[in-house]
Amino acid sequence: MTSPLHSLPPIRWPAEAIWEAVAPELPGFTVEVLPEIDSTNSELMRRFKGAPGRPPQPEPLLLVAEQQSAGRGRLGRSWQSRRGDSLMFSLGLPLAPADWSGLSLAVGISVADSLDPLDAGQARHAARPRIGLKWPNDLWLSTPEGERKLGGILVETASGDGLRYLIIGVGINIRPVPLADLPLTGAAPVPPGGLQTLDAGLDAPGALLRIVPALVQAVQAFAQFGFEPFQARFAARDVLANRAVQLTDGTQGTAYGVADNGALRVHTAGGMVEVTSAEVSVRPVAPPSVGGAPPC
Repeated sequence: MTSPLHSLPPIRWPAEAIWEAVAPELPGFTVEVLPEIDSTNSELMRRFKGAPGRPPQPEPLLLVAEQQSAGRGRLGRSWQSRRGDSLMFSLGLPLAPADWSGLSLAVGISVADSLDPLDAGQARHAARPRIGLKWPNDLWLSTPEGERKLGGILVETASGDGLRYLIIGVGINIRPVPLADLPLTGAAPVPPGGLQTLDAGLDAPGALLRIVPALVQAVQAFAQFGFEPFQARFAARDVLANRAVQLTDGTQGTAYGVADNGALRVHTAGGMVEVTSAEVSVRPVAPPSVGGAPPC
């Protein structure tokens, strides 16, 4: 029986153009596109660790999947996707930064800047959608109708034979996932949105070509300089700034940006705290305040 995926028109991925842009920065870099897999992050983890009869593969690799059967997000959440309606890829490469703190934020900044550049000094039309970042790994789309979840980032690392391997998974909604396809539990705190709300002519291959070369440069800059040079760029897109927030550990307060190590700063009844735990999620419980300034 023919798979439904095989009856769909082919997607023309810009693999060669991406390779030409990235290979000079990452010797040994390759691009691979699969019609379907469980999870691109899981596959890169399997390849790095190797298996009987298959040596470990620590080389830099961009793995794109047209469809995922078991896409993953942060804290074990599932990622819902549809062929052509979603962009799903993982970038794996050896990396050894002095400090990993804030890496997912730097990745989010790079992806958002590639899809929605912010021109210094240019006034933005109030009705124009834009991409914001929600600590620590979500991309949100602001529209006249409200906030929508555009995508997410999953950063994982593995070690072996004295080598540290970084895997960056990115999922972007090109068109919104229908609400009927979302799970009844673990749903996002905001409805799904699609990149074509921002740019009607941008499809998954076009978005991939915009994102990947800049992402490689951002990761290399992070490895050399850490998160601090990215801090101001995150602030320009921070959707939690000056908003009342609720953390899954029970903490409540007002978010006041991120520290130079990427930690979320929350002013609580007991004072300012910095949230760094990967096991904690945060949700806004109120719209942003006007003219708010962080307390001392």
